[in-house]
Amino acid sequence: MQRRKFLQSSLAVTAGMTLAVNQADAGGRSSAQKEVYEWREYEMRFGSDQGQLEDYFKTALIPALNQYGVKKVGVFREWSPSEPARIYLLVPYASLDHYLSANTKIKTDAGYIKNSAAYDSIPADKPVYNRFGSSLMIAFDGFPAMVAPPGGSRIFELRTYEGYSEDAVRRKIKMFHDGEFPIFNRAKLNPVFCGEVIAGDRQPRLTYMITCNNMEERNKGWSAFISDPAWKKLVADPQYANTISKISNTFLIPTAYSQV
Repeated sequence: MQRRKFLQSSLAVTAGMTLAVNQADAGGRSSAQKEVYEWREYEMRFGSDQGQLEDYFKTALIPALNQYGVKKVGVFREWSPSEPARIYLLVPYASLDHYLSANTKIKTDAGYIKNSAAYDSIPADKPVYNRFGSSLMIAFDGFPAMVAPPGGSRIFELRTYEGYSEDAVRRKIKMFHDGEFPIFNRAKLNPVFCGEVIAGDRQPRLTYMITCNNMEERNKGWSAFISDPAWKKLVADPQYANTISKISNTFLIPTAYSQV
């Protein structure tokens, strides 16, 4: 009886290991190894005190996220401010499980509750923002973890590609893996993260972020990208036709306390 149980247990472990290896081989990387990103866009109210929201980020939310394993949180403003103003939050989690566990723990954390008191006491007739939009992304197989750039003055470009179907977005992601990443590197358009949007509006779509020292470098980089022979060959491949229906981009600068 003991031998039978041992054999059954051994077979189950072996089967589980084989399944995990096959999943990793099929996608290049198992989903548990890819980061998950939450991206928030806050639309501020006219005349509101934006400092109240930023104080909440600095003294309550970011310290709590750091405490529960989120290593770097990005906070950005628009490079060219709009009206009403917008502020953006990037939170990278190690996995979906990490996203759930960290947010569950933060809600009951005594330090977070204490540090959020001023923010939570903002009266209903003086709201800081209208609403904030939120999307959840899972990292690409070929870019499984965020790459935070070195400090200093720089500009970030957030780019969103919408597709007419799920297959169109799948083929566009394949295009990244089949040759776009080296082109980005040669053009010095430094990727920060690349994510397939799994929850949020305007589906199906993907979103990624690049960074350069300034706008001049960004413009020079994109000129180099589109003139790269490898890109010309890639974009001419019929399998990548009609992958993008709409491109949106936003230029951002990090706040002084941003960790990205």
